[in-house]
Amino acid sequence: MKNQYETVFIMTPVLSEEQMRETVKKFHDFLVEKGAEIVHQENWGLRKLAYPIQKKSSGFYQLFEFRAEGSLINELETAYRRDERIMRFLTVLLDKHAIAYNEKKRANKADASQANEANN
Repeated sequence: MKNQYETVFIMTPVLSEEQMRETVKKFHDFLVEKGAEIVHQENWGLRKLAYPIQKKSSGFYQLFEFRAEGSLINELETAYRRDERIMRFLTVLLDKHAIAYNEKKRANKADASQANEANN
């Protein structure tokens, strides 16, 4: 049975928009090629870091929520470590409550954007 995971990684702020998209695509394709099913992805954009990492005070944040075998996580994190564009990453296993929370959050966001469009 596949588990559901959420991974967030922070890319160095010196990347161009194109390099950032390329990096996101690389990890998206990596997951898909390894048999992961992408449930959701979000680009959180450039954000200030809580503390400097590699003398940088901001970074591009990206989130993937996906279903995969547990063995894939080590491969994914090794790929993060080997990519000099990735400053930090965190992957967590989601339990049923976290999955339900994320689905509810996305549904509320979709409802809000539909309501917004209806008002405009």
